Amino acid sequence: MKTLKPLGKLIAIGGNEDKGTYSSARVRKKYYLNFFELGILKRVVTESGKTDPRIEVVTTASMIPEEVGEIYRSSFAMLNCRNVGVMDIRTPEDARQPEYLERLQACDLIMFSGGNQSRLKEMFGESEFLDRLTTRYQSEPNFVMAGTSAGAMAMSHNMIRGGSVPDALLKGAVKMGHGLSLLSNVVIDTHFVKRGRFGRLIEAVSLHPKLIGIGLGEDTGILITDGNVIETIGSNLVIIMDGHSIQHNNAPAAKKGTTLSVENMTMHVLAKGNVYNMQQRQFYVDRATHDAAVTAATEISASPAATPPPALS
Repeated sequence: MKTLKPLGKLIAIGGNEDKGTYSSARVRKKYYLNFFELGILKRVVTESGKTDPRIEVVTTASMIPEEVGEIYRSSFAMLNCRNVGVMDIRTPEDARQPEYLERLQACDLIMFSGGNQSRLKEMFGESEFLDRLTTRYQSEPNFVMAGTSAGAMAMSHNMIRGGSVPDALLKGAVKMGHGLSLLSNVVIDTHFVKRGRFGRLIEAVSLHPKLIGIGLGEDTGILITDGNVIETIGSNLVIIMDGHSIQHNNAPAAKKGTTLSVENMTMHVLAKGNVYNMQQRQFYVDRATHDAAVTAATEISASPAATPPPALS
């Protein structure tokens, strides 16, 4: 059973290159973990609370899992993390292997690589692997699940499967599906700034106005704590799309190819260190400001003056 406030941590990273989505070896490009140089991978390790955590890398989403796995090993080794395993899970049957379930249970940090986010749902959906992952995230402080690109997009229940950037802001430009459901209140897009994915995130939020849309720029990530507090890490930008105040909105009823018409979509732009509270739908300049505001609100609600007088009989 899920707790109201998860104790674990999620780190969603916007990615840089496709990380294994190349159509063939002939067009394969060299794979770079540029976010390592900018400190994101170091932050992933730090959030585990250990200097040399037990790390498992899941390469399921990638079309070049061996190459991706080795690059993660070498990148973590640069941070003096050598207790790193690679889970080369390629079928739903692989995900049921006792070895992988035991390794999931023993690790401090699990990292999902980029690639095709739909493969993650296909391999892990309704599996004991996903059940155990969810339980650990919900109940264990300092347990970290991180994901880059596809691994980030698959964290939510409502997941972007794909979509056409040239058709941005036309109905049907975004293709929706279901992810791993660790987060129920968001929809995440990656490679957001350079690939111009504003339009498809606007459509996703217009179709699901009660969700918070999160667009992750390249070389940028977010740390999510308590299931709803976002802190930006990395060098680029995070875009927040909030549809709670939308008024006119033709997205649900419009025919495919119709221009979208949306009134009062709220957008926030977060740089490194900025915080956004998804429950409050409130922007804060940094973590200290957020924590001070939460503490003050808690004290006010707990004070005698905030307690209503008893009803007269």
